[in-house]
Amino acid sequence: MFGGFGKKKMETAVSSDMISKQRRYETLVRALHTDLFRYAYWLVSDRSVAEDLVQETFLRAWKSLDSLKDEKAAKAWLITILRRENARRFERKQFDLSDIEDHQLADTTTAGPDQNTESHLLQQKMAQLQPDYREPLILQVLYGFSGEEIATILELNRNTVMTRLFRARNQLREALEVDPLDVGHRNG
Repeated sequence: MFGGFGKKKMETAVSSDMISKQRRYETLVRALHTDLFRYAYWLVSDRSVAEDLVQETFLRAWKSLDSLKDEKAAKAWLITILRRENARRFERKQFDLSDIEDHQLADTTTAGPDQNTESHLLQQKMAQLQPDYREPLILQVLYGFSGEEIATILELNRNTVMTRLFRARNQLREALEVDPLDVGHRNG
């Protein structure tokens, strides 16, 4: 049916497509691995579970990479996959989760002691928010997603997201204002 020349040309095209997909995938992993891990860690508060979630996320991303049409939407697409993987985890098996205060994510920025203390306090207070408020706030603050993008990722109405963001910021502000430990840090 195919001549030797046509078959060779088809094999070359398939090989070229695979190489292109592999490069695209590797670029995606390099660019977004750290952000996905940080988000996964915020969700589960366990380093090894977060690593597993990220690995499963990238595996699913590889399988459906051709469905990603807009490279600008890659982060939102991967976070959506990660959230679904996290939900599947509860369908399969319940893991023991630890408190986020027990673990610290490595911060790659260089900051002074006061900034580290404030950052740690902010992370603690954010971790204490209810998940319905914490998750949209993290998506906005850490990853810069708009309300519309967060609504898509969380599969919520945009108004619901905006309300949750408003309440999360208010709760965070109140928690930071009443923290007796915080007073000593700010007044030196």
